[in-house]
Amino acid sequence: MDASLVIGTPIERLALYFSATRTRQGVLARSALGVPAAGDAALADELAAEMSAELRADGSVGAAAVPTIWRAHELLDLGRRPDHPAVILTLGWLLERQGLPGAYGQGCDKTRHAKRVCEHALGGFFAPAQPTERLAPITLPNGKVYRSEPAARFAISCLGLRAALRAGLGHRPGIVQHLDSLRGLAAQWKSWTGPFAPDMIVAGLHALALGGRQYQETVVTLADLAAAHQAPDGLWPNADLFPTLEALLASGLPAAHAAVRRAVPPLVERQRVDGTLGPTAQQERALIGLRALLWAETTP
Repeated sequence: MDASLVIGTPIERLALYFSATRTRQGVLARSALGVPAAGDAALADELAAEMSAELRADGSVGAAAVPTIWRAHELLDLGRRPDHPAVILTLGWLLERQGLPGAYGQGCDKTRHAKRVCEHALGGFFAPAQPTERLAPITLPNGKVYRSEPAARFAISCLGLRAALRAGLGHRPGIVQHLDSLRGLAAQWKSWTGPFAPDMIVAGLHALALGGRQYQETVVTLADLAAAHQAPDGLWPNADLFPTLEALLASGLPAAHAAVRRAVPPLVERQRVDGTLGPTAQQERALIGLRALLWAETTP
């Protein structure tokens, strides 16, 4: 980045980028900055109506797991309540897929059973597709690409779990089972270079962070694990910066706050003249970056 072309602070450049953006990310960014536009409430209604109209009768977006799950997140972000018809539809589609063939952890052999990553130890995961259908490589809305089939199914289920928790469904037995399964897996996550990839640990951390007080001890352990494996340059080896920042933000913990602060230099290094943070998932990553920068400026 040519320093002579840079005007303003990183946050100011992001504020300028989002100042007139008529998207969900624009509405959320302006709200985070405390400068909502006069028409943002009406824009949120308009965007939510358009998104709702795209749903099929079964509640899905094109019968695909990631777009459908993300649609629930988008609608909630735009102020639709959990009892909004479109939110109910999308979550209904998701819940119907809990525990179906193709969910992470299904199937068992001697090795998987010993590692407690089979159906005898895990439950509550959502099936994003039939077991015979290959999903990977797949890109999530935050730009993270999962190239391993098990990791893709795991991460998609965690994304779905987050939507269900945001909608207040944490009391459902299947959701509790999913959370408890994640907590059980997390007991094995002792290393950043173990059998579970760091990006899977990050996905699990993000979901557990929304699970409530009974999962807080596990969230603290995982946030500490991430903080302990942050490199001197502020990045995380073998983990995507943006999902990691999202998960740490969701935890809200002091160790996470310190880690986000250490990640500011490499985050700012990515910033372009227009304020964005790269070409991948451009608006979503700009929003994640903005939230991280704003949190880093607060007192722990």
